[in-house]
Amino acid sequence: MNWQVLWEKYYPLIGDFVINFLSALAVFIVGWLISKFIGKSIRKIAHRSNALDYTAVPMIEGIVVWAIRILVILVVLTQFGIKTTSLIAALGAAGLAIGLALQGTLQNIAAGIMLIALRPIRAGESVTISSGGISGTVSEIGLFLTRIIQNDGIQVTVPNSSVWSSTIINFSRNKTRRMDILVPVSYGDDLDKAIEILEEVVAQQENIDLEPKASIYVSEYRESVVVITIRLWTASNVYWNVHAALMKRIRQRLEEHAFQLPVPARISKVVTEDHE
Repeated sequence: MNWQVLWEKYYPLIGDFVINFLSALAVFIVGWLISKFIGKSIRKIAHRSNALDYTAVPMIEGIVVWAIRILVILVVLTQFGIKTTSLIAALGAAGLAIGLALQGTLQNIAAGIMLIALRPIRAGESVTISSGGISGTVSEIGLFLTRIIQNDGIQVTVPNSSVWSSTIINFSRNKTRRMDILVPVSYGDDLDKAIEILEEVVAQQENIDLEPKASIYVSEYRESVVVITIRLWTASNVYWNVHAALMKRIRQRLEEHAFQLPVPARISKVVTEDHE
């Protein structure tokens, strides 16, 4: 066997393979490093921006990073003469079959993307989800599930599709909230004096917005009480603290001025018949 003849015959093939291998390896390494760099950049930019929920950062980072890596792998395959069109077609058919089998899961993914893109809720916000009547603080918005910590400390995990298809009441999105407190007063009590006392209580309470100005008025006549409404605005993050403080002080101040807690009163009439 003439080694020189074989060398001259296969040298160009070996040379092309080595060149393609080295170029493919270089593309793979550079592309992988670029994907990591872009992933870290996305994380830094996202954490500096208030417009993006930080719970969505891992998902966005993963999607971008793996999109770049898949593109790099396809480029590497072309370096070895592999036709990627047939491979992409096969992957597309496999993806369609998997998508049909996992239709519910894909709905959760789509809903998760919409929740992150449109941001009706964010981590740390107090919300109520109409589906199931779930109320609490949003802990995490994942690719498949949304986690909510209820006010009693119990964690509830809800599929994203259920959250997206429900009516969402967000108590934290606006900076301020209106508060209406109903104060019952017995018939016969001095309403002007009661309103004066309530005005003093409101004026002494902290964290109440000056604009719109708080209003106190008689709003309703019920069976055994007159209802006085206190309407004011306060910051959303201290809403319940202000509410609890006012409920306590209102009752204390009214009782100090001899306004007793109204008790529903019913008058019953007994009819007796005379028998001969």
